[in-house]
Amino acid sequence: MLLRGSLRILLFYDVAEALDLHRLHELLGSRGTPMQPEFSRRTPEYVRFEQVPIEESIQPLALAGGERLSCSLKYYAYGVVRAQLEFPVDCEWDALLAQASRWMNIAPVEPLAREQVREHLSRLKGVLVKPSPEWLQEDYLVVSLHSIRDDRGGTPTAAELISEHGEDLVQLVRGETVRLSPRAVEEALQGSASYYASDLVVVGSSAALVYDRPEDTAATIQILEYAQTQLLEFRYYDNLMTRVLAEVYSALDRKRNILLSRQSLTRDANHLNTIRLDVMELTERIDNSIKFLSDIYYARVYRMAASRMGVPDYRALVEQKLRTAGELYDVMVNQFNEARTFVIEVLIALLCLLDVILLFRGR
Repeated sequence: MLLRGSLRILLFYDVAEALDLHRLHELLGSRGTPMQPEFSRRTPEYVRFEQVPIEESIQPLALAGGERLSCSLKYYAYGVVRAQLEFPVDCEWDALLAQASRWMNIAPVEPLAREQVREHLSRLKGVLVKPSPEWLQEDYLVVSLHSIRDDRGGTPTAAELISEHGEDLVQLVRGETVRLSPRAVEEALQGSASYYASDLVVVGSSAALVYDRPEDTAATIQILEYAQTQLLEFRYYDNLMTRVLAEVYSALDRKRNILLSRQSLTRDANHLNTIRLDVMELTERIDNSIKFLSDIYYARVYRMAASRMGVPDYRALVEQKLRTAGELYDVMVNQFNEARTFVIEVLIALLCLLDVILLFRGR
């Protein structure tokens, strides 16, 4: 079979709490294009991004071996920048498997892509809202095929591809160059979906295959990008809440004497609650950035991709830590109230004692 399409290396960076897309659009001008994908698979009109990401094409990335990869940046309102490195493929299965396995290792290109992102962000003054000192990063490989021809010039259907080349598809999304066990192949192919008989999406944790027309491929890749940005953001909030909770536990251990630490206890409790509410607001903003219905094709692709990438797992961790933070806040407030009540009772007792003393002295 002759396979034509492209390989896309997607690198995601959490650069800030948010990006001012209005300001960004002003600075980029004609170089920045709002990217509202056309969800063509009978998708309701309101399934759209709340704040459409902006894409900017930049100069190709030159590698040490002389290869040049087309490069573009996409800016998301919730503080994520996606760098895409793309190059065409026109080969047979074995060559494509070798290419996918090679580019699963992003070590040669990630530092160069990161530097490109830093360089472009340095020119965009006032766009970053609360910049992140350390950029958390995710990567994903998308093999996009728009033409598959056999030696007779025929085009296989999605069912034929799975039946005849299921092992190749699984090797592709897992970056393997040797055959996998039948059980591994069967399990991996459960992460596949089709809308028409002529299209196919196979999603893995680190890579995906999209076999479709070029005009429909963009929407599917946008869904995969969205799931990856969610994973990146939930990883960030998981790390943040882990640090915050560790600091609270340490502070509580140091403050054994509630009476002496009453003021700092209230300050720490308010700080913890502020962070908890901020994280809740930001995670809700991520959820609301794009809407899906449960029975549409792209919703199924999203749920499949999110599950394979681990989004629900990180989301559950964040939600558990938010509940723990809420319980800690309640405990700290109760401790403060108990300490305040104790102090008031002691003062009342002292005033009563003083009244008795004054009464006897008066006599």
